[in-house]
Amino acid sequence: MSTHPEPGHLPDIKAVPFGDSALMVSVASGTVEERQAGSRRIREILLDVRPHGLQDVVAGVDSILVEFDCLAVGHAQLAQTIRLAAAGRFHQESGQADDKHFVIPMVVNETFAPDLPDVAAELGISQEAVLGHLEDSVLSINLLASAMAPMMGTVRFPGQVSRCREPRTNVDPGSVMVAGTNAIIQPFPGPTGWKVIGRTPLTICDIREDPPTSYTPGDTVRFKVVPDSEWDRLAGQFLRTDSYTIGGTL
Repeated sequence: MSTHPEPGHLPDIKAVPFGDSALMVSVASGTVEERQAGSRRIREILLDVRPHGLQDVVAGVDSILVEFDCLAVGHAQLAQTIRLAAAGRFHQESGQADDKHFVIPMVVNETFAPDLPDVAAELGISQEAVLGHLEDSVLSINLLASAMAPMMGTVRFPGQVSRCREPRTNVDPGSVMVAGTNAIIQPFPGPTGWKVIGRTPLTICDIREDPPTSYTPGDTVRFKVVPDSEWDRLAGQFLRTDSYTIGGTL
């Protein structure tokens, strides 16, 4: 199923004041995937057009925060400019490179997936079913969170996954985590409140690479559960589009 809005159909854009000098902008209709894709497209348009007074555009999961100089432009004027810019450019070809697709292998065991039993119990399904829903989902990278972590949606879970009651103070890099119907991968050691259900042996962010990640917002991801025996062979390899393929390894 396409996550892009239908050609010729312009989005219903919602722009809500956020303090004195910002607007929270989102697409108000369509599927979750269409709203997320629409927000990404509006961000591209604004960064290309650069309306008068614009200072920054911060991506969220399904919305964008548009920051502006309140001495140069007002909320209503900028909201109208955003709608006009979207009307004129929304269905034009994006100036960015074609979106990429990644298959990310993940190992699941007691050490790497400490929260898998809790996630299964919360959703009322088996642990195998949890992983099956994850593998069957084509996830879109909506934004790069802290430390370039790819935040992805939407996992086809039969419900929402809650966050941990007590956040972990340190999670290993490569940890695959879920919350709500979103997934994220931990690039570097650090704290998290998301539930850990696996770990990839691949390095998803490396400051020695240029750029340090192969992925950008708009790219898509599939997860593939692989046996423990694959860990040593893949460990430390930098994530690229050809790092792993479903149905065979490269």
